[in-house]
Amino acid sequence: MSNSYVLMTILACGFALWLLKVVPLILAKAFRFPKLLVQFLSFVPIAIFAAIIAENIFVYHQGAWPGINWENLLASVPAVVTAVVSKSLLAVVIVGVVAMALIRLLGF
Repeated sequence: MSNSYVLMTILACGFALWLLKVVPLILAKAFRFPKLLVQFLSFVPIAIFAAIIAENIFVYHQGAWPGINWENLLASVPAVVTAVVSKSLLAVVIVGVVAMALIRLLGF
């Protein structure tokens, strides 16, 4: 496989991803959505956040109750508090990474 083929594939995939992300945003600006739809969609970030948290805190065991990943649970507490207080994604990411690093460093 040649390097130009790989580069063209990467560029084509990047362009396709860009189209899938940008075109809906451009189209959404051109339309006015009903207030009920906008209110309904306002809950999407909360639902996504809850799904990500649940996926990373609970560990699936076939034929048994789910277990708890204590590292992730302990690291998520300061991250969630930071999210509520600061409402800054950058602050949440930094606090979460630092919390996980400290938990692994201390060996919890």
